[in-house]
Amino acid sequence: MAVPPAVPLKTAAAPGAADHEPVVDPLKSARRAGDPPCDVYLTGTVFLDIIFTGLDSAPVRGTESWARGMGSSPGGVANMATALARLGLRTSLAAAFGDDHYGEYCWDALEQGEGIDLSSSRTVPGWHSPVTVSMAYEGERTMVSHGHEPPPDVDSPEGGAPACPPRARAAVASLVPGSSAPWIESAARRGTTIFADVGWDESGLWDLARLPDLRHCEAFLPNAQEAMRYTGTRCPRAAAHALTEHVPVAVVTLGPEGAYAVDRRTGETADVPAIEVEALDPTGAGDVFVAGFVTGTLAGWPLADRLAFAGLTAALSVQEFGGSLSAPGWEEIGAWWRRVRQLDRQDPAALERYGFLQALLPEAARPWPLRRAVPTIGFRRSA
Repeated sequence: MAVPPAVPLKTAAAPGAADHEPVVDPLKSARRAGDPPCDVYLTGTVFLDIIFTGLDSAPVRGTESWARGMGSSPGGVANMATALARLGLRTSLAAAFGDDHYGEYCWDALEQGEGIDLSSSRTVPGWHSPVTVSMAYEGERTMVSHGHEPPPDVDSPEGGAPACPPRARAAVASLVPGSSAPWIESAARRGTTIFADVGWDESGLWDLARLPDLRHCEAFLPNAQEAMRYTGTRCPRAAAHALTEHVPVAVVTLGPEGAYAVDRRTGETADVPAIEVEALDPTGAGDVFVAGFVTGTLAGWPLADRLAFAGLTAALSVQEFGGSLSAPGWEEIGAWWRRVRQLDRQDPAALERYGFLQALLPEAARPWPLRRAVPTIGFRRSA
């Protein structure tokens, strides 16, 4: 099933964070009095991302390359936070921000532009913001990053993460081989559902015992190579089944083949093919995928619907540049759904796969009542 080009993200005047009302609240039917104040809690490093697009090839040593497009946006953990907020989840982020212009821009873009709760975050005087330059070409990307660890905070021994995080329905954790983050166990004990991904194991050990926090997690979402290396299997689907010995739900992303998931508790399995797109920039697509899966899980959808929704949101994101810039909201998803049903070449069975969205999507496009993260920094507001 091919996806038509995503609708460009709209911008509007910047309101206060209190003015943010999602176009769709996917958890509306699940909300009850006494619920946690936020739906999803995150912690990590916020980068200023500077993205160059439209390169014909990777930069060549000793030459100068010109890009046909560029943009700037909050990156790092901000990609995931933005994706969750745009899908209508009340999102809380704990991170350190520099007191330079980059840090001020990222804070404003996330709090005022996206409505993300930053009450657990802090500004660090004299600390400069981490920066990543991303160069996108031929559906791939090359990145160069620079930054330093923020100085410790007596109230946040884990850097930007409070030792006791706020109450939340869910949290997303990036597991680090060979280390443990105390906030994960603390959150799980308070009833927070933990979703986890993991980065490449630079040690080469690929030992699940080196991921001690996995025992506190509801779902684990590695890519195919990571899953097979951790389980010693040669098939990513077999790896997903093997992972359910350690975590209730295993989701393995398969790149151009889509994704496969297993739920140990219900016995469900789901195998959803990827959506064909012309990728402009894959930055942040994995974060958007996780955000889509978290949204579907908290909304109580069947496993296959959660997997399909995660794949769709990721597919829409790679058609725009930047990580947080490209995360789709319900307006973009609704515009895609209306357009894709009008295309004669679409497979009816493929359309049926996304029919569960019909009851959720807004009937008509209307401006999102917030200012998106903008594609560059430094412009002065017009009088």
